[in-house]
Amino acid sequence: MTDAFKSNDDSRSGIQVIARAAAILRSLKNESDGLSLGQIADRVGLPRSTVQRIVGALQAEQFVIAASPERGIRLGPEIGALAESARIDVLEMLRPYLVDLARRTKETVDLAVFRSKRLVFVDQIPGTHRLRTVSFVGESFPLCDSANGKACLAKLSDKQVLARLAEEQPSIAEDPTLLQAYQAEIESIRETGIAFDRDQHTVGISAVGAAFYDLQGDLYAISVPTPSSRFHSHEKLLTDELSRTLAQIVALEIFRAG
Repeated sequence: MTDAFKSNDDSRSGIQVIARAAAILRSLKNESDGLSLGQIADRVGLPRSTVQRIVGALQAEQFVIAASPERGIRLGPEIGALAESARIDVLEMLRPYLVDLARRTKETVDLAVFRSKRLVFVDQIPGTHRLRTVSFVGESFPLCDSANGKACLAKLSDKQVLARLAEEQPSIAEDPTLLQAYQAEIESIRETGIAFDRDQHTVGISAVGAAFYDLQGDLYAISVPTPSSRFHSHEKLLTDELSRTLAQIVALEIFRAG
């Protein structure tokens, strides 16, 4: 065997070992009580002897540890240390995009996160117009009548949408005609990625909104609220600029559209 072929074989072997080790680590996710070698082998589809050899190497590096004498293997402290080191500050990552969107539109830009059936505002870039909207970081809002809320609803299942409507807007949930129109609006948001609030949440204020996930599965929404008197003539600009920002964000490796 030539050196070149040997090098290629070694490379493929090394990649295979890494892939198998990764599969074993993933099999232990959320298994606080640990798994036996046999259980791990069944989950990853590898011989028990192969699993035992790789687990031994992972134990030496503290990527896995013995859960207890009877309960097998669980993830080790080194995994937690690496995860903490890799943790990304989402707000810090998103802020430049919020600032740029506010600069391009001259309007206030809000960032919210979906928490326990409501949206919680976590950041805001004030607009430069004298007449502008203001919310407060930490303030929470319902989902069904706001642009950012409806953008989040569009990421959920039809069953979840109906549950939120029944709680927040029973008059819509119980009226077949209104419900059909609302469901059609949510379906449109799913297609375009952009949601609208035209004087629904607060009379005199309208907004566009868009939602996305981070890799941890947390659901975020950006909205651009404006006085309704200005919104109607700037709706296309706000929609286009928010769509541009959304595309920039989901192009990053740590966010996804759905």
